[in-house]
Amino acid sequence: MSQININPSELKKMIADYMEKGFLENIIDMFRHDKSLYPLIGDLMTDERVRVKLGISALVETLKKEAPEHIKKAVPGILPLLKNPEPVIRGDAAYLLGIIGHEGASAALEELAENDENSDVRLIAREAIEEIKKFHQP
Repeated sequence: MSQININPSELKKMIADYMEKGFLENIIDMFRHDKSLYPLIGDLMTDERVRVKLGISALVETLKKEAPEHIKKAVPGILPLLKNPEPVIRGDAAYLLGIIGHEGASAALEELAENDENSDVRLIAREAIEEIKKFHQP
């Protein structure tokens, strides 16, 4: 599989712009064919456009079903967002980590669930922890 050869910030902008225009299937296809794109998911989450944020959720949900062995590549880009100053971004990050179901995110989510100043973020973090536990039950 060939990788897309473009500057990461240009690539992030292109992906976000495509999502904004409703070309989610095209973006999903890009991720299917180039696994090196997974780390961009965290960066894309900071985009302020609602359609992009919804697109990222749909992208992660789809990739989780289709390529669960690869979706974990997105975790390192998402984890730092749990400390973002914006509660919406912290909550979105916690939500996506719950979808991904990676146990390595549990400690950071526990910290958020106990100590975040925003009650909605604490709730989302607790729900994400439960999702991860469900995913790893025998």
